Amino acid sequence: MTNAPPLPSEIRDKFRHIETWVFDLDNTLYPPDSDLWPKIDARITLFLAKLFGLDGMSSRALQKYYYQRYGTTLRGLMDEHAISPEEFLAFVHDIDRSSLKPNHSLAGAIAALPGRKLIFTNGSREHALRTAQGLGLDKMFEDIFDIVASDLVPKPDPATYDRFFDKHGVNPKRAAMFEDIARNLIVPHARGMTTTLVVPKAGQVDYREAIDGARDRQRHIDFVTSDLEGFLEGLAVPSRGAPSRAVRGDSA
Repeated sequence: MTNAPPLPSEIRDKFRHIETWVFDLDNTLYPPDSDLWPKIDARITLFLAKLFGLDGMSSRALQKYYYQRYGTTLRGLMDEHAISPEEFLAFVHDIDRSSLKPNHSLAGAIAALPGRKLIFTNGSREHALRTAQGLGLDKMFEDIFDIVASDLVPKPDPATYDRFFDKHGVNPKRAAMFEDIARNLIVPHARGMTTTLVVPKAGQVDYREAIDGARDRQRHIDFVTSDLEGFLEGLAVPSRGAPSRAVRGDSA
């Protein structure tokens, strides 16, 4: 634990009704300087280069086009070229995770939260599970809702959030979401979730341009933090729920 001081009571009060805690994975549960996302990003670029016979610069431009238009490169490839999602996901998530180290402070902070804890990611279940294991967080979460569970429709599509709520029986008005991409918090906030944008710490490079120029407060962002474990510790809400089950490697 980092022994973070309690947050002001007016902030803690905003979380006292929360029963379900929802976390994005990449650049949220680990910081940008863990270098995982740059590895995935490079694999996406390489996949496009191999698929279309492009040079690196052209592949990168195409990757950004798909991301901006469809929300993920995968969605663009599926819609425009009928690419197999299984092949893409296996290729881009085949990365070295040895840079990850167990984050005992974050594990303790998540374990202390009252109620259920879930991972909600645009990546694959296997990637989320292996990453959570590397961080020592896999036993903190009840389940993982991945891109396959969302019918391969990524955040921020509203239907994806509704699938998540339905599958896991989540009441958004009694749930909180932690996410590093600002636009992915628009729908959760509109549905009633308490939203927190997780931004890089000073000096860390944000490889994903993840916060979309949204460092300033926006109406769909209730809170902003560059220290997720400290923020969670600072909530200091007495436990009132059962601990989450360890997440399984197979689909639930």
